[in-house]
Amino acid sequence: MIAVDVGGTFTDVVALQDGVIRTAKVSTNVTDVHQAVLAGAAELGVEGSQVFNHASTHGLNAVIIRRLPKIGFLTTEGHRDILDMGRVWRPAHAIMDPRWRRSFGDAARPLVPRYLRRGIRERITADGGVLFGLDELQAREELEVLRRCGVTGVAICLLNAYVERRHEERLRELVREVLGDVPCSISSEVSPLAKEYARASTTVVDTFMKIIYSDYTGKLQKGLADLGFTGALNFADCAATLVPAERAMEQPFRVVFSGPAAGTVASAHFGELIGEANLLCADVGGTSCDISVVTDGAPFVNTTFELEHDLVVNALANDISSIGAGGGSLVSIGPSGEIEVGPGSAGADPGPACYGRGGTQPTTTDTCLMIGIIDPQSFAGGRVALNIEASQRAFESLETDFDLGRRVRYAYEMGVNNIAQGVLNVAIKNGVDPRDYSLVAYGAAGPMLLPAVLDTVQCKQVVVPPHPGLFSALGLLSTDQVFTADRSLYTILTAEAAPAIDDIFTALEARLRERLVVHASVTFHRSFDARLVGQSWETPFVPAPDGTIDGAAIEGMVTGFHETYETRSGNRFDMVPVEGVTFRVRAVVDTPKVTYPELPTRSTDDPLTPVRRVELRYIDCDEAAVYDRESLRAGDEFAGPAIVNEQLSTTHVGVGQRVTVGRHGELLIRRA
Repeated sequence: MIAVDVGGTFTDVVALQDGVIRTAKVSTNVTDVHQAVLAGAAELGVEGSQVFNHASTHGLNAVIIRRLPKIGFLTTEGHRDILDMGRVWRPAHAIMDPRWRRSFGDAARPLVPRYLRRGIRERITADGGVLFGLDELQAREELEVLRRCGVTGVAICLLNAYVERRHEERLRELVREVLGDVPCSISSEVSPLAKEYARASTTVVDTFMKIIYSDYTGKLQKGLADLGFTGALNFADCAATLVPAERAMEQPFRVVFSGPAAGTVASAHFGELIGEANLLCADVGGTSCDISVVTDGAPFVNTTFELEHDLVVNALANDISSIGAGGGSLVSIGPSGEIEVGPGSAGADPGPACYGRGGTQPTTTDTCLMIGIIDPQSFAGGRVALNIEASQRAFESLETDFDLGRRVRYAYEMGVNNIAQGVLNVAIKNGVDPRDYSLVAYGAAGPMLLPAVLDTVQCKQVVVPPHPGLFSALGLLSTDQVFTADRSLYTILTAEAAPAIDDIFTALEARLRERLVVHASVTFHRSFDARLVGQSWETPFVPAPDGTIDGAAIEGMVTGFHETYETRSGNRFDMVPVEGVTFRVRAVVDTPKVTYPELPTRSTDDPLTPVRRVELRYIDCDEAAVYDRESLRAGDEFAGPAIVNEQLSTTHVGVGQRVTVGRHGELLIRRA
């Protein structure tokens, strides 16, 4: 089995063969992303592999930097500005800022400029009736405008189409007649859910991803075939569950945020192996720190997520918060002369100053190199030679009165503090007590920075899993293949609603069965999103019973809603009727998962000794013992300050901390 996680800085590839995990790390080619994937696959070898599981931030980065194709957007006449308005929400920091503008709005960087958003004369009512029919002549005129503008795809979202789709389907036929065979997404297929804006933005993102990923997927499949790969290519979705590539390209909006989600699944799977069910997960890479929560062995999954503030996508997604803190975070001087770290990043090109690729501004990597935490000779397995003189010149170029020692020390403390604050914010947001949770440190820079937050965050321990630099890629070998179908129907949960709800669940299951291999071992899971009558927002993932939905089943669904609502909010209102909103079925196909070999214990005639000692500068210790992770054995213990080197990561153990090596090679870092 092979898995690849394509990041903005590096592409991580892992292979599992005969119980042995092999890894490769390749710099991402941002202009030709598939090349790095194929380079890593060639390094590890793909002949004979049964599966190739893929996660990427390729589409996400295209949205963030607005490297997007030109598409048109068709909606009901009078509603062409729905994409510009969003939900009219402001982030907390901008509530009182008159200069704030929505990032995807016409005043900033619109996903679809207003002249490409066209209104179509038609109207479906909320109950599925036709108020007035589709004006095909006017629709053709609007499509002619888009043709002259040279659009390469079209997104269609008409009002109430999630109830009645006939106008959208006919409009898609007109697109084919006028514009030819261009990618075209309709909201009633992409996201047949209530709330017009979220459905519209999801459909637009789906159209973008069809254009972006269709060419990419074709090149990837051909390249893998040329390397001798004959197995199944799967793409991970936003919850890091797997979908065959052909199915994923039918609704590619589901894969736009797959990379960060894989790390959460990897943490949950590894936590189960070591008996830790409650985890704070922190993936510190080159650009960002992605933080998530696993409670009772399961990640928290949302029904929607945001690519940017208020840019909503209707897809099941692991709840992940990202902050601009990573190995490439830029060190700068703030307006008051203070040291600042991030959120800007040096990225892969030019990278930190010590890479010698043209970077002149110091980064967190330069900081750790200056302190002595990073070994310039063994960094990235010896593939990247680091230049400490370049790091020093970068720090000396900062316009500040601080001497060199303070510049480096403050940069380190600020970088660590940013991550600690991010982890605490996520814990508070999810209502968890960090003292009951272990902090999983992964990503290339995670083990280097996260043990330093142990006292600030007050978590039980820091867990550094095996292969932390490629741990998210391992998550793609730790998950199942999952197919999901959902549909909205506003209905009060009473016995009278049972037949309609039963029809929905039956149709959704039938739709999923059409996609499944006959001999597959599959389990169906039903759930629904509902709310108390009068509420604006739903409580998601309330369990629903199997079999026929009748009056008794409805009573059980209402009781289940109140129990789920009480668990999430701490309140219970049995006297208030419950309104169902979205009904969902997930088909889970059991998939082989990665296993982690157990380490042998140390013999009495082979005592644990450090390979050397290094001087640490600018922080509160003089030197640290250095250990080679490959030489550690289960049950080994040692105290900080210490550094553990491995091929693609460095673990820094601070003063007053102690390390125990677990049976799978994990490093358990606790207060001494």
